[in-house]
Amino acid sequence: MAKGKGGNVVGMVESIVRPVVEELGYRLWDVRYEKEGPDWFLRVFIDKDGDMTTADCEVVSRAVDPLIDEADPIVESYFFEVSSPGLGRRLTKPEHFAAVCGEKINLRLYRADASGQKEYTGLLQRAENDCIVLKTEQGEQTIALADLSFAKLCDDEDLFSNVEK
Repeated sequence: MAKGKGGNVVGMVESIVRPVVEELGYRLWDVRYEKEGPDWFLRVFIDKDGDMTTADCEVVSRAVDPLIDEADPIVESYFFEVSSPGLGRRLTKPEHFAAVCGEKINLRLYRADASGQKEYTGLLQRAENDCIVLKTEQGEQTIALADLSFAKLCDDEDLFSNVEK
């Protein structure tokens, strides 16, 4: 049932958990079904305005775990986790980019672009029509989401800036 990065599993789990997560007052950020070594992990990432706590994750976990067990969409044994997308969160969907407009992001392309560059960091100006517009030191860059191999929010860079060395 699981294909590649969990395509069918992710879609089924997302359709099961999204209504419950939203009813509880959270946003479903992402669902990932990933193999690490010999083990499979089903990860549900939730978000909300304000600070996330482990209690928030526990509330969602207790609400959705029985529903996933009942639907039984996964053949293999797996570990189930609910967590926040955290600092430096991965941006994988158009709605992720829309949610962080005006923020600093870092991205990597599958292949170098016409200017020979493969990595960009800048302020996300807008997300539209399966593209993003990024304001960088080199100027404004329009990048197709399909060309991205990796993107993340840069909200963790100054985390330790006040720590003495």
